[in-house]
Amino acid sequence: MNIALILIALGAILALVLGLAARRGHAMKLEEWTVGNRGFGTAFVFLLLAGEIYTTFTFLGASGYAYGLGAPSYYIIVYGTIGYVISYFMLPPIWRYARARHLVSQPDFFAAKFQSPGLGLLVAVVGIVALIPYLVLQFTGLGVIVEVASYGGIPKSVAIIIGAIVVTLYVVVSGIRGSAWTSVVKDFLIIIVAVFLGLYLPLHYHGGISAMFTEIDKAKPGFLSFAATGKSLAWFISTVVLTALGFFMWPHSFAACFSARNTDIFRRNAVLLPLYQLVLLFIFFVGFAAVLVVPGLHGVATNMALLKISVAAFPGWFVGIIGATGVLTALVPGSLIMMTAATLCARNLLAVVRPGQGDEQTALIAKCLVPVIGIVAVYFAIAGSSTIVALLLMGYAFVTQLFPALIASLLPRNPVTREGATAGILAGVAAVIYFTLSDTTLAKLLPDAPEFIRDLNIGTVALLVNIVAMAVVSAATFGRRTALTGEAAE
Repeated sequence: MNIALILIALGAILALVLGLAARRGHAMKLEEWTVGNRGFGTAFVFLLLAGEIYTTFTFLGASGYAYGLGAPSYYIIVYGTIGYVISYFMLPPIWRYARARHLVSQPDFFAAKFQSPGLGLLVAVVGIVALIPYLVLQFTGLGVIVEVASYGGIPKSVAIIIGAIVVTLYVVVSGIRGSAWTSVVKDFLIIIVAVFLGLYLPLHYHGGISAMFTEIDKAKPGFLSFAATGKSLAWFISTVVLTALGFFMWPHSFAACFSARNTDIFRRNAVLLPLYQLVLLFIFFVGFAAVLVVPGLHGVATNMALLKISVAAFPGWFVGIIGATGVLTALVPGSLIMMTAATLCARNLLAVVRPGQGDEQTALIAKCLVPVIGIVAVYFAIAGSSTIVALLLMGYAFVTQLFPALIASLLPRNPVTREGATAGILAGVAAVIYFTLSDTTLAKLLPDAPEFIRDLNIGTVALLVNIVAMAVVSAATFGRRTALTGEAAE
């Protein structure tokens, strides 16, 4: 067994031990298991929300996108920053409303705000459909990391299965506390590894960061600039806007916010997290450093740029540290996703056929569903072939459809009815499904439109369809609804 494989194994064992130990002293009832009994302070909430920055998407996808596309990759560093700015204003009223009513999931919030269990069911379905590819993304990344960093010692499929078993065990036992504890080690390692790689590799291979970009520009003119068509500035701006609006619409991020002790925690984190986002720059530097050092990666293979250049540059023991860090970037967000998906199924789907189901039963069913969800994700991770960025963008397209109704519900006088919210989400999701299955773009829909229109992210059309449907149906049903005013200030 090589040293890299040993270190990777130790990383997985450390995650398991920390995750299991997090349960100590806590009775894992539903509210404790899902939202930590709403007692997390600034540090734990910071780590849970930071888990959204540094996942396998960041570790492999961001570096791979920089390697394969150049300038368009910078959308990854921008949208999270804007998402945190939005959270400064959006999360406090959401938290106050949820705490007062003991809500533990995103569908709970929508069902209560719009007084519609049916809308809660729809939001749960949208959330689960979006979470599965996000979980697949984590397991796919984990498999790639372990296979390459172990020098082929563990095949991708075996690594995915072992990772799924580890995360399933500590999610069932410790819930959100397991995710928070493992986040401590994961974030410590990712900062050290990312900053070191981002500084060392450009210096080692190119003589520095500035020299690296100069060499890339000479070898691949235009690579560091936005294209005139396709992934142009219009695509960049529209993609940033869409993903920023959807940033806290992920069910696991939304529910993680319920774990906070008070609203000041959100405001502090909204200030700190954009600075933390800057560490992403070093991941980009790694991807750019690999452009000329390990050329020839295309499609799904671009996700391996960071690992390929690391294997070429470092001894086995350091590759093992990189691999162990990468494993944690998969396990931590993966645990939150699995727990949230199981909670949505148990509380917001099965409750429809079991209306008298109590919290104790819900918690038991959710824990039983965790391994089921893990098996589904493992299957798709082993069988799938989509690039990591493509998987994430597909999930974002779904959850962003929840944003218009959510913002309307936070207004002092909500102009959107339950029927309008339902119609908007259904219309937006239907548009996303159609565009995805038919591979439709705005350039295909409007071939004679100006270039900046044709290059817009097709998700903008789905969101526009959503808003129009929501407005029209709300106007038609406004007179029949139950008053929903004044709740945002509670």
